[in-house]
Amino acid sequence: MPQLDTSTWSITILSMVLTLFIMFQLKISKHKCPEAPEPKSPLPPKKLMPWEEKWTKIYSPLSLPPR
Repeated sequence: MPQLDTSTWSITILSMVLTLFIMFQLKISKHKCPEAPEPKSPLPPKKLMPWEEKWTKIYSPLSLPPR
C-alpha cells in the first residue's frame, strides 16, 4: 500500500492561512470606523427668531402707568 506524501502539506496550509489573512485585512481596511461619540445636550438648540435678536419693547396705551 503506497504511503501518502505529506511533505507539501505544510507549505499549502501556510500559504492558505496567509492568503486568508491578507484577504480579511483588505476587506476590513475598506470599512470606516465611526468617530468618537460626542455628548448630546438633552434640549435641542434654540433658534432665535428675527425679532428676538435685539431687545425691543412696545408700550400699548393701556399698559402705561396712570398720571
